[in-house]
Amino acid sequence: LGARTLWICFGVAAANMATASLARLLARGRCWGDFGTWRVAVGATACVGTFYVAGPVARCSRDDGQGHSHSHGHAHSHGDGHAHAHDIPRERHHLVFGVPKKGRLYEKVAKMLQGAGIDYTRKERIDIAQCSNLPMSIVFLPAKDIPAYVSEGDVDLGITGEDMVAESEADVQILMQLGFGKCNLSVQAPKEKNLRPEDLAGMRIVTSFPNITRKFFAGLEQEGCPTQIKCISGSVEAACGLGLADGIVDLVETGTTMRAAGLEEVTTIMKSQSILIMNPKTKHPELIEIVRKRIAGYLTAQEWVMVTYNVHRFNLKRAEAITPGKRSPSIQPLEDKNWVAVAAMVPKAKAPAVMDELELAGAHDILLTALLSTRSG
Repeated sequence: LGARTLWICFGVAAANMATASLARLLARGRCWGDFGTWRVAVGATACVGTFYVAGPVARCSRDDGQGHSHSHGHAHSHGDGHAHAHDIPRERHHLVFGVPKKGRLYEKVAKMLQGAGIDYTRKERIDIAQCSNLPMSIVFLPAKDIPAYVSEGDVDLGITGEDMVAESEADVQILMQLGFGKCNLSVQAPKEKNLRPEDLAGMRIVTSFPNITRKFFAGLEQEGCPTQIKCISGSVEAACGLGLADGIVDLVETGTTMRAAGLEEVTTIMKSQSILIMNPKTKHPELIEIVRKRIAGYLTAQEWVMVTYNVHRFNLKRAEAITPGKRSPSIQPLEDKNWVAVAAMVPKAKAPAVMDELELAGAHDILLTALLSTRSG
């Protein structure tokens, strides 16, 4: 076998071993505070992925006079017929992107990444994947842990909720809101009691957000009467009915679960949605900007459609007023000098009404086209 073939075989084997190791580590459910072991696993996997794609890189700084030849991108050769590779870069060259590993949020993120042209294949029961068209590793993590991983620097980029970032108090940079996963973090109490926020201060509160809850009630408490905050991880809405709490702090999306438990929203502490975050000290700012632009382009495309139509010049001004576009409509003359073709972007939610108005304004051949992605410049 040739040297290149041997190197590829080695790369495949090593990548599989490193990926399996990380999967086992994540499957054990280690606490996110145990960063040392996780850092080694992710670093090993990302580095192996880099070496497998790029091949060994040798840097020679000497000539020993024994036939030692200087070359880049392949192994050095000696006059004695032996080959070697040294000075392989130790730093991780792959960006690590943490995304939610399951649930509705995972499904929305997976669809968004596919639409943004970020290609990867996630194998069953494996929580890491290599992006096939960017030097990036995607790690699937619990959404609540992603801010901590990004803050510590093991993960360069992440998708999580605004509520998760606020609760973790992680030092991360918010790049953009993603427009999905919208909900309210609210104080809730039994409906029949008609309580106010200040009535619950000093009482028993159950929540999955102890830090946010503690800060909220701190300004309402009377001296010497602190709020008793108990943290549980799930089924928070059942706490009042089971006698564990006088009120709760929990997420409200549609309110169906809240009403089914006999609760009402006392007040909203914060509004939350999914966001893209990064480590302020990342070593991959250029690649992060590429990913951000791709995601932003896809999200914009989901909110707009392209409408095209033909219209007589006499009716052009009226039609332009209906379809001003994001900046201005594109107008092209037709072979019949009295007619023009118009193309403009319109909000997707208003598109049916826009078509109705255009028809009344004298437009013909009206077409509506979906957008895959955009770059607004």
